[in-house]
Amino acid sequence: MRLRKIKGADEAVAASPYVIQHSEQAPLPWKSLFKNEHPLHIEIGMGKGRFLMELAKANPQINYIGIERYTSVLIKAIHKMEADPLPNLYFLCMDAAGLEQYFAPGDVERIYLNFSDPWPKDRHARRRLTSVVYLKHYDAVLSPKGQLEFKTDNEALFDFSLESIKASGWKLLGCSRDLHRDPDMNQGNIMTEYEEKFSAQGNPIYKLIAAR
Repeated sequence: MRLRKIKGADEAVAASPYVIQHSEQAPLPWKSLFKNEHPLHIEIGMGKGRFLMELAKANPQINYIGIERYTSVLIKAIHKMEADPLPNLYFLCMDAAGLEQYFAPGDVERIYLNFSDPWPKDRHARRRLTSVVYLKHYDAVLSPKGQLEFKTDNEALFDFSLESIKASGWKLLGCSRDLHRDPDMNQGNIMTEYEEKFSAQGNPIYKLIAAR
């Protein structure tokens, strides 16, 4: 489904103090920007921002970056931040393929992927955020003990992701094919808007945790 363009979204994102704008300084000095030494977690494809904002509220000792490539989606997260600002959260408007432009090796302690576009056609497999191609980008910025957490309601994408994890030589630390019925994996789970929607429809939620 084509994303509906919101008039003025590009300009609002470019002017927002909650969005890290493009800079000639790369990678970015995150500790200076946040003015602390806290660990850095990022969500790729953050959508409207609910998941990450709840995480940031619950964990003030962690810094968060929400990454969303579409301004018409990111503007909705910006409106939420304007109503309820959080000092440990900023946004980036970019494609995940450009992670190394903003993050140095070892900068990131955890990466969250929630209900990413499944790109169901085989010829688009490289575009999936859990493909071997993107795992290389994550590997370039994660700390030695960094982790990747992935949730989806799409079983085919989940199976593909498990294969990518194995093919890339990563370690699978946790796996559930019915997250909300798994007391261990579901502990402390924060639901996204999509997660609530899909769960209400009776769809099981799949989750994996992986490390290099």
